[in-house]
Amino acid sequence: MSEIKDSRLWESGELKIDWVRHHMPLLAGLEEEFARTRPFAGLRIALSVHLEAKTAHLCEVLARGGAEMYVTGSNPLSTQDDVAAALDHQGMHVFALHGASPEEYERGIRRVIEAAPHLIIDDGGDLVHMIHSEYKELIPNVIGGCEETTTGILRLRAMDRAGALQFPMMLVNDAACKHFFDNRYGTGQSVWDGINRTTNLIVAGKTVVVAGYGWCGKGVAMRAKGLGARVIVTEIDPVRALEAVMDGFRVQTMEEAAAEGDIFVTVTGCADVIGPAHFLRMKDGAICCNAGHFDVEVNVAALAQMAVSDRVARQNIRAYTLANGRTVYVIAEGRLVNLAAGDGHPAEIMDMSFAIQALSARWLTEHRGTLQTGPGAMLLNVPEEIDREVAERKLADWGVSIDRLTPQQYRYLYGA
Repeated sequence: MSEIKDSRLWESGELKIDWVRHHMPLLAGLEEEFARTRPFAGLRIALSVHLEAKTAHLCEVLARGGAEMYVTGSNPLSTQDDVAAALDHQGMHVFALHGASPEEYERGIRRVIEAAPHLIIDDGGDLVHMIHSEYKELIPNVIGGCEETTTGILRLRAMDRAGALQFPMMLVNDAACKHFFDNRYGTGQSVWDGINRTTNLIVAGKTVVVAGYGWCGKGVAMRAKGLGARVIVTEIDPVRALEAVMDGFRVQTMEEAAAEGDIFVTVTGCADVIGPAHFLRMKDGAICCNAGHFDVEVNVAALAQMAVSDRVARQNIRAYTLANGRTVYVIAEGRLVNLAAGDGHPAEIMDMSFAIQALSARWLTEHRGTLQTGPGAMLLNVPEEIDREVAERKLADWGVSIDRLTPQQYRYLYGA
């Protein structure tokens, strides 16, 4: 039995899924291939990813490959109830609600783990963390898993350093065709889609503060500049800070930038990036939002305690008035702005990311029982051939041809 908002919403969800199917040709090709080869026949897959149409199509592809799918969301505000209903209508096991309480969200994670999965598709590390902490008896059943996000990989690396990780995890986010494109172009576009549709305000002429200049931050800053904003970057890494300067952006501390910014976007994966001291320095009407995985980068709880009053200013925007008379706005409760206030990354971008997920999951099944175990061996890079296959499929779909090395060139570069 599924746990969803309303099974009658399935037709609306199916329309959304049908739209992305027509814009995700890599997954379409894999769906045909998996339907023939059935690489996941007899296997249960537990998936915790932002539950919207593109994720639903990934679930369909895995199911066509023979998997029994157990699906939950990875963020309470990114689940789309009609999409969840559509997957339930297809016979998948779905445990996800938009606006889920912490207890409901945790219950969804538990329900998919209690299915005793053979493969895990995770986004942020909640599935992996819970199965290791509370369901250790199910670990021997797990072949391995795939992690979608930077934040999730940080959590996996910490587990691996502690010797706690007990099954192989493919670092999907580290694949070139994931972070180069998904994190930079996908996040860059979808963050501003979420901000713009929610605020209905102009970006041109404003000062945008981007906290963090990793691949996601690069994309957010690039698109802000393209929309006509003045961009300030805050960083803790001197190399990334230097890169931001050479890319034409001002680099400041958050304390300095707090007094100048009109719109703040955190993209760090860390906690308390914007806190009480920063809120007090902000202009009246400053807007804060978060594009990192967890809702801890903008300290909304501290802001609520500081405020003398707060109110709903607009759908998905809350206004906090401080004792100094200034008002600070927060979009989507400080949760992922591109999903909690939008539809997430463009379908063509997620086509590449989810193709890597699907191919990595197949790779794990093909190599089950042959992988090394123990500290240092549990974290697996996506094989280079998967990256190349995804890039070549995408170029072919776009009608782009590239040069090939001649035998003489190959010998020149690599020897006989």
